[in-house]
Amino acid sequence: MTGGALFPATAEPRVERRVRIAELAVARGRGVIATIGLGSCVAIALWDAATSVGGLAHVLLPHPRVARDRSNDAKFASTAVPRLLGEMRALGAGRGIQARLVGGATMFASLAGPGAQLGDRNVAAAREALDAAGVRVVGEAVGGDFGRSVYLHLDGGRLVVRSLVGGDVVL
Repeated sequence: MTGGALFPATAEPRVERRVRIAELAVARGRGVIATIGLGSCVAIALWDAATSVGGLAHVLLPHPRVARDRSNDAKFASTAVPRLLGEMRALGAGRGIQARLVGGATMFASLAGPGAQLGDRNVAAAREALDAAGVRVVGEAVGGDFGRSVYLHLDGGRLVVRSLVGGDVVL
């Protein structure tokens, strides 16, 4: 094999923690936190370079007021951000946390009725929650009509966004 590569660029990285819909995770140091199959959901990836603390949430809805079951704060953009920040600070993260947003697609637009832009509402709610917390968004891969998967590499904060439409993109 030439070039020293053991795996092709598209090989899936070793995932230490998989975040499912309406879940979040924080970690420090090495490994990868990932979420697979974002459609209208939004991944909120937070990173503090000074402490190598990262967090990832896979939010389903913008606000608790749009759901019957409001018991899981990782489910909503407006409540997942404060929880992510709290858990990251408990691991030593400081004020240098930055955010990247992924997802918020309009899936199956031909089947959706008017006002069904849930992806847009999720992205807007994530931006509002981050702005309220004083966290700057430094990268986005949002919108469109296709799904994405996200891999947050804790050894440097690299965020890889993978889709069938766009291949791999690093934010």
